[in-house]
Amino acid sequence: MHIIEFLGRALLSTLFLVEGIGKISMQEEVIMFMDDYGVPEILFVPAIIIEILFPLLLIIGYRTKWAASIMATFTFTVAIIFHTDFSEGMQMIFFLKDIAIAGGFMIIVTYGPGKISLDHYFNSKKE
Repeated sequence: MHIIEFLGRALLSTLFLVEGIGKISMQEEVIMFMDDYGVPEILFVPAIIIEILFPLLLIIGYRTKWAASIMATFTFTVAIIFHTDFSEGMQMIFFLKDIAIAGGFMIIVTYGPGKISLDHYFNSKKE
C-alpha cells in the first residue's frame, strides 16, 4: 500500500514537472499566453518555480502537506484563470481535469505522504 501512496504523489507531480521544464524553453510563447488572460509577465518565474520545486518536494515526500497545499491552490487558480471559457469545447475538460488534480493534492494534504517519504523518515527519527 505504501508504494501506491508514493506512486500517486509521483504521478500527480510528473505532469507539473514536465510542463514546468517545457515552459522554460517556450518562455516567449508562455508569456504571450499569460498576457492573453491578463496574467502579468512577472508571474512567469514564480509559476516555473511552483511547477518544478513543489512537485519535486512531493515526490521525495518532504514538507509534503505544505507542498500539496501550494499545488492544490496553484492548480485551482490555473483552472479559474485559464479554463473557464466553457464556450470552447475543450475548456470544460481542462477545467475539470485541473479541479480533479487539485482534489488529489487535497487528499495528500489530508492524509500526508505515507511511509515512503522523507517526512516519515524524519518523524520516525524524532520518536
